[in-house]
Amino acid sequence: MAIPALEIEGLRHSYGGDRYALEEVGFRVMPGAFTCLLGPNGAGKSTLFALATNLLRPTAGRIRIHGHDIATASGDALACMGVVFQQPTLDLDLTVTQNLHYFAALHGIGRREAQRRIEVELTRLSLFERRDEKVRALNGGHRRRAEIARALLHRPTLLLLDEPTVGLDIPARRKLIRHVHDLCTDDGIAVLWATHLIDEIDPVTDHVVVLHRGRVRASGPVSVVNAEAGCATVAESYDRLTAARPAAGVEAAA
Repeated sequence: MAIPALEIEGLRHSYGGDRYALEEVGFRVMPGAFTCLLGPNGAGKSTLFALATNLLRPTAGRIRIHGHDIATASGDALACMGVVFQQPTLDLDLTVTQNLHYFAALHGIGRREAQRRIEVELTRLSLFERRDEKVRALNGGHRRRAEIARALLHRPTLLLLDEPTVGLDIPARRKLIRHVHDLCTDDGIAVLWATHLIDEIDPVTDHVVVLHRGRVRASGPVSVVNAEAGCATVAESYDRLTAARPAAGVEAAA
């Protein structure tokens, strides 16, 4: 049986006191799967991303990336992971290529090999012709694509994207979603895509984790989640699953 690209067990996190931003969170993301972490603003999605990327340490629980425990083997775990955070992190006054070369150097990738990988990723994302433009000159969709290209340079097997379509228009959103699905299909990359937008979920191919008020309400293929919720669509399932009151001691967090 394949090792999960991401495995979370019994995850709890408190920012202080006896109230928890996350409570007993557990789910898996398998290689090649596009998994949507679905929840409203304040569900705990960004807290979970901070824990999964080792920016925060959990109060309890375990996170493994391809079998590597992020608490005890963080270097091996993080080497498997590419991340696109909700807030843009590109240097606006550097060109696209300069941003990517800087990232490659941090990962110990030689300049010649970095240049080759940059050309490949920018070409796949239809950005190669804009490689010498400063990021400041790009629109929101192009900046997001540049961030994804950067996140793929070290050839991760798990890609985390936190609300990656915020601020994008509908055509740009659709192109970005399609490209990331292609990464799963063509390259076998596992994806955890955090969103609060139902229409970003493919009801046929995607998996979904419904996170609400710090707890996982359901997880699995969309068809399974719908069947367990007794609903015909993921939108209906989401409404039903997030209507429940939170357990005592759980507090919403961003």
